[in-house]
Amino acid sequence: MKHIKQILISLTLVAFIYGCNEDGTLIQEEEEQSTAINKILNRQTTGSSANDLLSDNTFTSMVIELVYVEGFEPTQAAVDNFVSFLESRTFKPNGITVEKRAIPSPGQDTFSIEDIADIEREERTIYNLNNKIAVWALFIDGKSENDNGSSVTLGSAYWNTSFVIYEETIKNLTNSPFEPDQSLLETTVINHEFGHILGLTNLGSSMQNEHEDEEHPKHCNDESCLMYWAAESGANISNMVNMSSAPQLDAQCIADLKANGGK
Repeated sequence: MKHIKQILISLTLVAFIYGCNEDGTLIQEEEEQSTAINKILNRQTTGSSANDLLSDNTFTSMVIELVYVEGFEPTQAAVDNFVSFLESRTFKPNGITVEKRAIPSPGQDTFSIEDIADIEREERTIYNLNNKIAVWALFIDGKSENDNGSSVTLGSAYWNTSFVIYEETIKNLTNSPFEPDQSLLETTVINHEFGHILGLTNLGSSMQNEHEDEEHPKHCNDESCLMYWAAESGANISNMVNMSSAPQLDAQCIADLKANGGK
């Protein structure tokens, strides 16, 4: 009888464990379905998520996945300045965080935007989820394929939450006492590219007054504004040598951001 009772207890225990595993699996599947990540939402046109980034209507927090090629990490000062820029222009009551990591060199000298997008497809790990919007920032060890002589590209915004900084080019332009400070140039280019992601100029955040540069579309016509075309091209490098801080958005660009849910 004792032997039979032990068998019954064992069978009951097995049944209990099986039931727990089955229920646990169902719960896990439900959680995965409820938090399913749609990567396509982070691969839309530049400026199309401006309101989501600026306001807290849908997303109350923001995470920056900052990825750099080994040896090409941006200065901490530039990263801090970027976060300050975001905090000054966006409503994210649950905070803005930066998750930074290094990746091996892709082994190329020049990059097309499609090359950059391919790296993101391979390396990006953080996407929009629940009430947190995600941004991808890549610092690459090469030049843009669009560079031509003294005309260089320092950064490019290419999707709704994605931009690249050509860190090798920036380092080459800031490696002597007669050139701008590295963190100053990085701050300028990073904030400029994110300005495009925020819909400036006439790229998703509607202009409250006409101020788009006719000769350089999607840029502000105010030469002192952060969104002036020269900020991402290196054309005003000599003017930055004696500057102590990065250019700021002018009143017209700020008005556009405020009208689209920002500060």
